[in-house]
Amino acid sequence: MNKTIITCLMLAILFACTNKNDSQQAKNERSVAESITEVDTIHLKHTDFKQQLICNGKLEAMARSEISFPADGIITKILVHNGNRVTKGQILAITDKDEKQQLLSNAEKEKERADIMLADKLISLGYDGVNDNVPADVMKRAKITSGFYNAAHQLTMAQKALADCELRAPFSGRIADMQCQPYQKADKFGLLINDSFFNVEFSVLESELKWITVGQAVIVTPFIDEHKAFSGTIQHINPTVNDKGLVNISARIKNTDNILLDGMNIRVTVEKTIPDMLIVPKSAVVERDGYNVVFITDNSTAVWTYVDILQSNMTHHAITGCARKETKIMAGQAVIVSDNQNLADGTRIKIGVKE
Repeated sequence: MNKTIITCLMLAILFACTNKNDSQQAKNERSVAESITEVDTIHLKHTDFKQQLICNGKLEAMARSEISFPADGIITKILVHNGNRVTKGQILAITDKDEKQQLLSNAEKEKERADIMLADKLISLGYDGVNDNVPADVMKRAKITSGFYNAAHQLTMAQKALADCELRAPFSGRIADMQCQPYQKADKFGLLINDSFFNVEFSVLESELKWITVGQAVIVTPFIDEHKAFSGTIQHINPTVNDKGLVNISARIKNTDNILLDGMNIRVTVEKTIPDMLIVPKSAVVERDGYNVVFITDNSTAVWTYVDILQSNMTHHAITGCARKETKIMAGQAVIVSDNQNLADGTRIKIGVKE
């Protein structure tokens, strides 16, 4: 009986020790697995780098005109509203036509009377009352004495006065800042803006002028939606430096989205291409001990490598080896671009994505 108990106890102890060893081994395996950091990498290669100069600017419509009614009168109808797009010649508003129509009717009757008097005058001069074959000097005297010229002028003026009751768009564009209402006295109507293209006005420092050339590409981003970008080119460089040391630059972009408005504040990015650079995303570079560092992969291990940043733009750095630390980097090396904030030299890694 005692031997049986002792045997059972020994088996229980052996089983417990085996389970403990298995548990410890599994724990160690999990610890090793957890110590391996999964990262994304890219391979360094020589390519063009987009150096960027970033400025604040303002949009100005390509054309804008303050529109007024061409003649006095009372507004009877307004056919557009702020924000409406109109085409050249489109009627925008109408003023009362009754008086102008009466003047036109009177002018037409006077013209008919003058035509009859001219014919009678020609007949009295021995002609058949038709303009054909009448010498020019004779015809001129006959039109003067018959009142033909005056009647024709009055008819033209009456026709114009009636036409002026209709305010028409002088060019295609968008209505803005309307200042009138129906049944008011006609005066200022508002603005007409041609925003099919925008002039982009911005300033650069005198020292930055070396960046700028006519025809150079710019990227315009509205502050209200920084995910949208519009391409354009520099049109003019004002050849003076103001008292603040700034030079005014004008570029032009095509309006491809109703988000852009006349007078809107925007960000202007001027790009200049620098060839043959080693480029990495900004996420690839971290700071260690006051130096810039990237991690290069070597047999599933992260290798701490000091670098110098030659140029930067909004998304990338152009890098080279660190002169003070006498390190080198070269095309073809795989650089870690994610999850590198907590890496150290020699950290084991698992590569997730390669470029």
